[in-house]
Amino acid sequence: MTRRSRQRPLTLWIAPLALAALFLVSLSVGASRPAGSLGFDRDSLHLLFASRLPRTLAAMLSGAGLAIAGLIMQSVARNRFVEPATAGTAQSAALGILLVTLFHPAASLAVKTASAAATALAGTTVFMMTAHRLPPEQPYLVPLFGLVYGGVIGAGVTFVAWQADLLQYVEIWTNGEFSGVLRGRYELLWIAVPMVAIAWWAADRLTILSLGRDASIGLGISYERMLQLGLVIVSVITALTVSVAGMIPFVGLVVPNLAARLLGDNIRASIAWVAIAGAALVLGCDVIGRLLRYPYEIPVGTVMGVAGACLFLILLFGRARDA
Repeated sequence: MTRRSRQRPLTLWIAPLALAALFLVSLSVGASRPAGSLGFDRDSLHLLFASRLPRTLAAMLSGAGLAIAGLIMQSVARNRFVEPATAGTAQSAALGILLVTLFHPAASLAVKTASAAATALAGTTVFMMTAHRLPPEQPYLVPLFGLVYGGVIGAGVTFVAWQADLLQYVEIWTNGEFSGVLRGRYELLWIAVPMVAIAWWAADRLTILSLGRDASIGLGISYERMLQLGLVIVSVITALTVSVAGMIPFVGLVVPNLAARLLGDNIRASIAWVAIAGAALVLGCDVIGRLLRYPYEIPVGTVMGVAGACLFLILLFGRARDA
């Protein structure tokens, strides 16, 4: 056993330990009391169960779901540099919410989420159809196309919102934050749990899917069916997160890449660790956003954008150094 393989189990346990610590910290951080304090009087318990616990669970569910969505998207796209926020999926989900708001302003959050999932699935399908036509020997073309594609959809959403005087409303869905999460407003995120369970059930076939159409068919996998399943999982998870918390970048990009460096490309072996690491990363960024300008808050999307960009640059330089 090499020194690197002996160190790997220790490295893997950092994520669940960090998640447990962040869970406790998140419950004790808030603007109504000094940071780090949480009493046990009636008002404090009401605050805990009505606001802080739902917010903590929402951050964990969003992070775990987005990390798994990124893992699946990278598998079906056969590219390590894509994720829902850079492939038009999140922007398409925001478009679905905007359309429902325009034509049915009184729609419930569940209806908006269903519309977001439908448009996210359509937008991701278009992205995948185009990405598979790009030359595989130039992997950077896929994320470059995704950025342009997502930018075009996002610009369309902004233009329509501007025409309808809904720009402030759209900002809720385009800039991720958990400050408005309360009991009764985050429960739809639990739908991500069965989506992750389905991904775990199909993990081996999704791993084979990353080998390409010919290899998948040769190994007895229904390529089209598994591709559709992967796209549905990615779209539903992304729509849930955008509907409840807004767009949170980089989670689905950096977490699966970090897991791949430690565990390889086996989805079944890495899916639990990816979910835990994604939950810890988003919850950690949310806690940092609450503490940096206490008692004011910085949106988790802003903190995650900075932290995710730094982690991604580290991954790129590490990949170049290994090569």
